[in-house]
This record gives sequence, C-alpha cells and structure tokens, in this order.
Amino acid sequence: MNLDFAELGNVTLRAVSSLVTLFLVTKMLGKKQVSQLSLFDYVIGISIGNFAAEMTINLESNEINGILAVIIFGFFAYLVSYLTMKSMSMRRFFMGTPTVIIQNGKILEKNLKKVKFDINDMLEEIRSNGYFDLSQVEYALMEANGKLSILPKAEYRPLTPKDMKIKVQSEGLCANVIIDSKIMCKNLEIMDKDEKWLRKQLKVLGYDDFDKILLATLDDNEKLIVYEKNLNIESKDILE
Repeated sequence: MNLDFAELGNVTLRAVSSLVTLFLVTKMLGKKQVSQLSLFDYVIGISIGNFAAEMTINLESNEINGILAVIIFGFFAYLVSYLTMKSMSMRRFFMGTPTVIIQNGKILEKNLKKVKFDINDMLEEIRSNGYFDLSQVEYALMEANGKLSILPKAEYRPLTPKDMKIKVQSEGLCANVIIDSKIMCKNLEIMDKDEKWLRKQLKVLGYDDFDKILLATLDDNEKLIVYEKNLNIESKDILE
C-alpha cells in the first residue's frame, strides 16, 4: 500500500484546523453547551460536528467553507443564548419548559405522551434518581434538557440538621492545595495561606515532605485533609 504523505499532511492540517475552530467556538458558547443540552443546542452541536468531520476528511471540499460554516452556526448559537437570557418568551421557544409527569403522587398520562415517554422510560429515570418505589414520589418533572427532577413525599425526604434543630458550622468551598505532590500556590493564596503555613500543618500531621501526598484539601474552617499515594493497594473485584 502506497502512502500519499502529501494527502496525510493535508488531512492532519485540516484535522488540527477543525479541532482549533471547534474549541474556540465551544469556548465562546460557554459550559452550558457541553453540560446541559437543550434541543436547539443538540441540533447545533450535531451540525457543527458534521461540518468539522466533512472539513477534515473530504479533501475535495474547501477548508475555508467548513470553517465559515462552523463559525456561522456557532454565532447563531451564541446569539440564541444571548436572546434567551434577555427574553422569557425566547427562552421558552428555544429551550422549552419543564413538564410535570407526576403530580401529587399521580401519573399524568397526557404529559407523558407530550414528552414522548412511556411507563418503562419513566420508571427507569425514577430508579436512576434513587427511587425504586413509585409511591415515594410526590412530584416528577421532565426538565427542558431531558433530565428528570424528583420531589419525594415528605415522609421519604432525608433528614437535615435543620429538621433536627442542630446547629452546624458552615463549611464553605474546599480548595485543592496539593495535587500530585505539587503545591497549588494560587489556591493557597485564595485561602489566605502560604507555603510556610502549609508545611507546618503537614508536619503536625506527620508529613515532612510532599512526596507521599496525592491530594490535600483545605476548607474555610482550616480543616486540612490529606490523601496519600497508594499505588500498591489492589482494588477488589466487583461482584457480578
């Protein structure tokens, strides 16, 4: 088999161009595009992916045309995202609205058909949310992005410190101050600490250096938790 190095180079160049373009467009659209896909986002994502694939593999196509198509679709996705932030009606049109499928413990068959769900689909989603007994569910809503949100009946909701009238201390955010034996200086600075303070605390915990530390976290209450490297520990087999 004869290799056409010129063609391989062309494909490589197109692939890199496609990847860079897709990354920049996705960066512009923000995290929502990759975390919560609405119907419109889904269509845009598939279209952009097709353009990128065509631009990379089809050597007869003009590469500039593919890049332009990706940019145009990305621009429209950004425009729709901007409009849906400004207008409630636009948000409802492009992103959709939640649909109640269980209300006061009763299944709304009409709304199930509306979201193209059957009983088995609904039960599967409810089990995925941790509820294997349907009688424990008070409300279930199909969100605009296709995820199911569940509100259990009062007697099946987990107890909270507030329910038990227990005062708890606020934990705040937890910062990673050591990752793979390396100090995260910026994170330490955000927590108003320095390397000297960290070394002192670690010495109290029995660590003279960072070589054995895989991860160390620090919260707002100055609680330092250390996770050691444990390459020699073998995991147990999962029971089938």
